[in-house]
Amino acid sequence: MSTQPSPTLHDKVLHHLDTIYAGMDVDTGALATDLLATMRLDHPYNEPVPHQNHWSQEDIILITYGDSLLEEDEHPLHTLHHFLHRYAKGYLNGVHILPFFPYSSDDGFAVIDYSSVNEALGDWQDIQGIASEFRLMADVVINHCSSRSVWFDNFIKGEGIGHDFFMTASPQDDLSSVVRPRTSELLRETQTASGTQYVWCTFSHDQVDFDFRNPAVLTTFVSIMRQYLDMGVDIFRLDAVAFLWKDITTPCINLPQTHEVVRLLRTLVEHARSSAVLITETNIPNRENLTYFGNANEAHAIYNFSLPPLLVNTLITGNCQHLKNWMMSMPPAQNGTTYFNFIASHDGIGLRPVEGLLSEIELNTLLSTMQQFGGLVSWRTAASGQQQPYEINIALYDALQGTVRGADKWGLERMICAHAIMLGMEGIPGIYIHSLLGTQNDYEKVKNTSHNRSINRHRWDYQALQSALADPVSTHHKVLSRLQSLMQVRTQQPAFHPNATQFTLQLGDAVFGFWRQSIDRRQSIFCISNVSDENQDIHLSDINLIGTDHWVDLITDSAISLDDPSLTLHPYQTLWIANRPA
Repeated sequence: MSTQPSPTLHDKVLHHLDTIYAGMDVDTGALATDLLATMRLDHPYNEPVPHQNHWSQEDIILITYGDSLLEEDEHPLHTLHHFLHRYAKGYLNGVHILPFFPYSSDDGFAVIDYSSVNEALGDWQDIQGIASEFRLMADVVINHCSSRSVWFDNFIKGEGIGHDFFMTASPQDDLSSVVRPRTSELLRETQTASGTQYVWCTFSHDQVDFDFRNPAVLTTFVSIMRQYLDMGVDIFRLDAVAFLWKDITTPCINLPQTHEVVRLLRTLVEHARSSAVLITETNIPNRENLTYFGNANEAHAIYNFSLPPLLVNTLITGNCQHLKNWMMSMPPAQNGTTYFNFIASHDGIGLRPVEGLLSEIELNTLLSTMQQFGGLVSWRTAASGQQQPYEINIALYDALQGTVRGADKWGLERMICAHAIMLGMEGIPGIYIHSLLGTQNDYEKVKNTSHNRSINRHRWDYQALQSALADPVSTHHKVLSRLQSLMQVRTQQPAFHPNATQFTLQLGDAVFGFWRQSIDRRQSIFCISNVSDENQDIHLSDINLIGTDHWVDLITDSAISLDDPSLTLHPYQTLWIANRPA
């Protein structure tokens, strides 16, 4: 006979629900009981320890599609597992497999069926096999699903599961204040059994938005997350969660109910598995993004969306002032929370996160430089009705092939410098597979799909890739081997713990530096990068190395002599200067 839910946990869930559904005709007591049963918390469980870090310096996440690597007559997920075992194990310990479910568009983010694995990729056994060796991160595409799903079919028919899952509005409603990430019309005209309805579509007309005012939608997603836990998922990426709750009198982004849903999901997930982590994917201005930490009771981690555009801008201009100012403004993450750092992903380089950080002139310079290097620009419709740049679509290797003056010979060094900066920063690093492999712009895929984001979603023939990686003169071999070396060093340094102390250094515009100190204060690392295409000298007095310790550059494993008053950094060179007690 099962034990009744803990009154404390039931009351906590009830409080979340009362906040979410305030003023609505919802039996929150019964709903709380249902959610606890759905997450199988109607039996004894372990109370999570507050402010506990479920990560260390050993955590590095590879970001990839399930079919980024293709081998003839083999499930792509099996090929991915082989790649991870051969090229990633020992360097990184986690993998984010982008939506691996049946889908109709947006390379997986228009999910048809959340409960099954896309047969073209493999099956749940393949997912569990990867999860048995690597920490698995998976998407919960929580804002919308495919218009080809059974749920939406039932909405059109007006019966069955899903018939009441979707958000609708009227063309006569004043929706002018709604924040949009795209240029398409917000409402999709849809013929249903009950007449014409206008379905809310934040992203595309194939991605129909859920209506979380219906508690059945919430219960369904709790059930989905329970299944993913059972299949080995340890990290949940809440996709586009900022748009989850809609109120047509508001901008429909970052609403209080959305934050409370994140708090509720954290409560349920961390009681089901204490080590599980929620990451919110909120491609929005920096100050808004930070609110998803809550009071260490919402997301365990938030995407550091300002980092990619600021770091690329730094390396193409040779000036780190904006990156430095941003880093100084970022609050240290409380224990139990951390940043998720990345500089490239399956999406583009988002531009909303640098609103207020880069001037219009600087943003235009960044855009024109990226276009010069083959990049594309995706747009959104602002509240004013004007189109504004939303993201830059480009492979990171191509984005860093030169400066504002044009392409040059330092592309590889810039690529390594960018990752050395990210790998040293406070937070958990995520490395996109096409950055790890030095993949360049895929113009053919853009032509075939007519989607700008396809430029950085190349699919490798695995045999061809292995040949390239075995060739010491190939760019792909050089990028992979050097990033492997950096990752191997990082994972051994306590001062690179995601929550270790971080201070920004003041070393001029062309040298970007920060100091990390381990939680036990025994190790210090000065991370210093020349972000320009000219040699830069730094004075050791500027970083105040303690004379009673021996100091070494971890990247080259060479000693730093305190007898020399200065160090010379070559273009885009990074030093990780660490102490070794005498």
